[in-house]
Amino acid sequence: MRLVICPGVHDPKLTDRFLAGLSEVWEPDNPRQNTQTSYPVKIFPAHKHPPFSALDIFHFLCSQELTGESLVFVSFSAGVVGAIGAAWMWQQLGGQVGAFFALDGWGVPLGGNFPIHRLSHDRFTHWSSALLGSGGDSFYADGPIAHLDLWRAPQTAQGWHISQNRAGIETAKPTTAAKFLVHLLQHYGVQSVV
Repeated sequence: MRLVICPGVHDPKLTDRFLAGLSEVWEPDNPRQNTQTSYPVKIFPAHKHPPFSALDIFHFLCSQELTGESLVFVSFSAGVVGAIGAAWMWQQLGGQVGAFFALDGWGVPLGGNFPIHRLSHDRFTHWSSALLGSGGDSFYADGPIAHLDLWRAPQTAQGWHISQNRAGIETAKPTTAAKFLVHLLQHYGVQSVV
């Protein structure tokens, strides 16, 4: 699985901090040696191209020689808009999408025949976004945090991992946004976030 990061409209240093926050909680029993050459993270240059442009993200993916690889998308804010479109295009042209993560993709309809997960900076965003497609397990911060803080410091975003069993009964387990995301990234076979 190849990890593709689609940031929003913000300073690129926040994406570096996001990845550092995920690295802080990456479980040590999942070895990361030699993963930088085997599983490098691809980061869409949202400071050079509009993150809401599915076509720009798709062109970026095509330029990275990713043919035949299964991609896991992690997107934030305006990047959710472009990333979901790029994921659909990738799949339409024969590529595989292993999973899709939308961090604060408020107002963005999400759907596809791949696993989708939402992470939100507060309960209202979580609830109102779910109306446009909730996907699988999700996370929301409780108490609410600032929108950019979900990306800047996911390891500090305390909240709830929401899941449903087959009978439709919802459960909530306390966690952080980073732990939630790392748990699922590892579940989908992502080897590293560095």
